[in-house]
Amino acid sequence: MSKVAVVTGSNKGLGLGIVKGLCKRFGGVVYLTSRDEKRGRDAVAELNKQGLQPKYHQLDVSDKNSVLRFKNYIEANYGGIDILVNNAAVSNSDPTGFSSYEENEKLIHINFGGILTMREIIYPLVRRNGRILNISSNCGHLSNLRNQQWREKLSKEDLKLEEVQEFIEWYLESLRNGSFNTEDFVDNGTVSAYKVSKIALNAVTRIHQKEFEAKDISINSVHPGYIRTGMTAGYGFFNIDEAAETPLYIVLDAPQSLKGEYIWYDRRVLDWTNYEEDYYFTIRSLLEQQVP
Repeated sequence: MSKVAVVTGSNKGLGLGIVKGLCKRFGGVVYLTSRDEKRGRDAVAELNKQGLQPKYHQLDVSDKNSVLRFKNYIEANYGGIDILVNNAAVSNSDPTGFSSYEENEKLIHINFGGILTMREIIYPLVRRNGRILNISSNCGHLSNLRNQQWREKLSKEDLKLEEVQEFIEWYLESLRNGSFNTEDFVDNGTVSAYKVSKIALNAVTRIHQKEFEAKDISINSVHPGYIRTGMTAGYGFFNIDEAAETPLYIVLDAPQSLKGEYIWYDRRVLDWTNYEEDYYFTIRSLLEQQVP
């Protein structure tokens, strides 16, 4: 059976950069996937013009039926997956993140709920010694959170999935009932839904690592840096190929013993639970990184 690498949400942005890098370096089949089939196939056609030959399959991580179809296809044709990069995500339409409840709920459903669906359906296909990488953000470092109760709970070594889900519900309920407190987050609560989704993502990265330890699968998350993409409105200091370098290092070159970690764009392994550090995100820090 061929080795298989899969990148979710990879018809553009960082995901596309990772697919390009895998096509050049990975000794197996590379799958570019996307929610929108036309955009995905168009992206493959553009890579073909560059001499790269990824394969394509539709995959919407927020749609369980779509994930099941992809699972059945991979299982029937390859038997398993060797590298999985969970890149699919959305951001707030309002740069400050003070969006409608419905938008924030949908964002969390895609960014965090999609990971839970992938864990349920796709992770069992990952072969022994495989690698899973969750594309996170500095928005996901625990220092973004100022609520002491949740900082202490989420940083526990024996954290459970149910507690992460309670954190999500605590946040959504505060939006529903009007009790949201901007002081619970840095930067006066800007992009709070995105921060919550990425904090939760990093928390379950550690939980999932323990669950799949018996198969010697390495599961990590990475902050790839400020990337000039549509999601950042063109702000940032990396293009997609530059930003893909650290994710590619993690899934191709890093020691298999690198497990359950939160990795910075410069390959430093950070203590995600150290909420007293200043690795958090602010709107101003993004604007300051604009490249003319």
